Amino acid sequence: MKALVTGGGGFLGLYIVEQLRAAGHDVRVFSRGLYPALNALGVETLQGDLRDLSAVTNACRGSDAVFHVAAIPGVWGTWDTYHGINTIGTLNVISACRVSDVQRLIYTSSPSVVFDGADHINADESLPYPRKWLCHYPHSKALAEQAVLAANAANGLRTISLRPHLIWGPRDNHLIPRLIMKARAGKLLQVGRGDNIVSVSYVENAAAAHLQAETALRNSLTAAGRAYFINEPDAVNLWSWINLILERAGLPPVTKKISATMAWYAGSFLETAWKLLRRRGDPPMTRFVAAQLSGSHSYSIAAAQRDFGYHPLVTTEEGLRRMQPDLDALTAASKDLSVKKEVRNQA
Repeated sequence: MKALVTGGGGFLGLYIVEQLRAAGHDVRVFSRGLYPALNALGVETLQGDLRDLSAVTNACRGSDAVFHVAAIPGVWGTWDTYHGINTIGTLNVISACRVSDVQRLIYTSSPSVVFDGADHINADESLPYPRKWLCHYPHSKALAEQAVLAANAANGLRTISLRPHLIWGPRDNHLIPRLIMKARAGKLLQVGRGDNIVSVSYVENAAAAHLQAETALRNSLTAAGRAYFINEPDAVNLWSWINLILERAGLPPVTKKISATMAWYAGSFLETAWKLLRRRGDPPMTRFVAAQLSGSHSYSIAAAQRDFGYHPLVTTEEGLRRMQPDLDALTAASKDLSVKKEVRNQA
């Protein structure tokens, strides 16, 4: 198979590329930056912007399957940026697949596309899209997902959308590093009562789900045109899981707390302040983050298991073992930064 992976140099994307190469497939990557790790894998790389239809079309040519992983994540920024990259960019991928006779499109979505502010406990794919959105990321991704699913069966294209939740593991450059840095700086607060449960996705398992979904699209129509939650079979207590990560990093557990209500109002105030003052960077708290950290978000993978045989390859404990070198490195780096900051303050 000849496969294109958008965002193939990113956290999840690189694992998908590695697994495709291990399975013997030819891989091309379309991304904004250059990634030395891809060269070692014998991967063709193209640079470009998802908002550039001609560049996306050029990248899709000759591909049997497209894994559309690239997106701009986060909880803060302009609608034009999120809509342009996540929504318009996906529409460009769909258009490019059609004119290039691509047969299969596997889209990386997110459970946040159905987040309505309420608790989700072992929820399934019958959840509707909400009418109101707390930030631009889930809104732009939901519009993109709906377009991907609507494109199924057009021009012979088969599509599927996967919703991995809370992806973690080695080489994470976002979630775990921020967690460690905030904990070491004493800025990590437990939001809410601390009894909320969440589903998590070990990165190699999330990547494997993409390959399993592609195989299903190739062999049958059962999963075509549908969205699926992807995560480990058992949910975890969010704050116990966070404290476990901190323990493995040699850090104490979270002890500072803030109520869900106070976090929500703080997020609302800070969002307004950031807009009025045109501050750069993310506010320390937003309503979306407050709701995510205090609520339960767990999802059933029964549909993915039934329709394309999704099965995690790596246990949570093995995932933690594989991530330990990263945690050690992050701890050392955060200690170094703390020492440098203390020296500057004393000077």
